[in-house]
Amino acid sequence: MKMKLHYFIMLLFAFVVVSCSTEPIESANSPEAENAVEVEQELLGIVNDHRISLGYADLDYSAIAYEYANKHTDYMIAKGSINHDNFSARASDISQAVNASFVSENVAKDYDSAVEAFQKWLASSDHRKTIEGEFTHTAVSVKRNSDGKLYFTQLFYR
Repeated sequence: MKMKLHYFIMLLFAFVVVSCSTEPIESANSPEAENAVEVEQELLGIVNDHRISLGYADLDYSAIAYEYANKHTDYMIAKGSINHDNFSARASDISQAVNASFVSENVAKDYDSAVEAFQKWLASSDHRKTIEGEFTHTAVSVKRNSDGKLYFTQLFYR
């Protein structure tokens, strides 16, 4: 059984590596935007309230996930688009740091509030699966670009 689980995790990791973009590693030159902390906290609360309403456990905050979410949000702002570029590297780094067996993320931009981003994620079956997935930890980074538009990265792991 343990061997099958190991095989499944390796197969899943290979799928993620193949399905994600193979762009260069995120540039260290990406300027750091200021976090919209109130929006981040509101979104974390909304996600946990939703999970609890369905009988799922709430997610614990992860400082490691927050670090990687912030880096990716800055990267998306620098590129001017939402993406999952370099996700396999983020997932691998998080997995090594906290011994996680599975990592996932949701990204968004141009929504005016935590509620709007959450509603749009919930309307998407893939994003909903992540929000309602069997995860134990999360962190969300929300930052404004120079035009004041919000960018969101939420990382999940177990």
